[in-house]
Amino acid sequence: MAQIKLHDQRKPLELWKLIGRCTVSCISVLFSQLALSLVPRFFSASPLFIQLILSAVSCLMDIAFNGAITMLIIGLCSIMSSNPGLVTYGSSDELVESSVAEVEAHNRILEPSASVLCHECPTEGSVLGRRVRYCRICKGYIKGFDHHCPAFGNCIGQNNHVLFMVLLVGFLSTEASYVVCSSQFAAKSQIVDRTRLETSLSGNLAISTMLFSIFQLLWQAVFMTWHIYCICFNIRTDEWINWEKYPEFQDVVHSQQELDVSDG
Repeated sequence: MAQIKLHDQRKPLELWKLIGRCTVSCISVLFSQLALSLVPRFFSASPLFIQLILSAVSCLMDIAFNGAITMLIIGLCSIMSSNPGLVTYGSSDELVESSVAEVEAHNRILEPSASVLCHECPTEGSVLGRRVRYCRICKGYIKGFDHHCPAFGNCIGQNNHVLFMVLLVGFLSTEASYVVCSSQFAAKSQIVDRTRLETSLSGNLAISTMLFSIFQLLWQAVFMTWHIYCICFNIRTDEWINWEKYPEFQDVVHSQQELDVSDG
């Protein structure tokens, strides 16, 4: 009965969520069309800028850059519509009670040292093994929940975590390729050696977009390093930030403290 009520409550939420995504998509398309209509009026040098870029950048780099853009678009559509690992439960209290009961069962059966090892390698069928977490934005329980990504409009969970990492690598490689293309264009056009007044509109556009791409590369490289660290140590972003909320991590800390006291 509780599952039926929960399912009925989620229907209007999913409907409003779908309407919101469609509205954002329509607004984005309208702004894109407006930008395309304004480009010929305010950026009369844009055709010349495109011709200069094509003449300055090598054919191999041009093919690699356009291929990366195509793969990113396909990946973005896939991750926005993918299921991150949604798990349906009767109620939130049932999930919490199940998780706490499993932790207490481990404490009663196993010694503290064995308990630590057990939490590091939990069984796949248990709540601890699936690492189900609650997302406040999606209003649902996600298996292997890492974080909710506003850029993709979806949670990053066990089912789409690999795709998320592939997209992150794709963004880094695409932006790095654009920086290389812009630097080649700037070097052949000798934009760097000119003064600010002598630089054309196409040169200013190339330099500004290259600086923006470098800024994107810096923070995304740090973001990528963080996720590699989480993968190496088998921990999620949500678990690292909110570890005090989860009883299994509290149990590991208490067991480790008991071991330290007994050894001392």
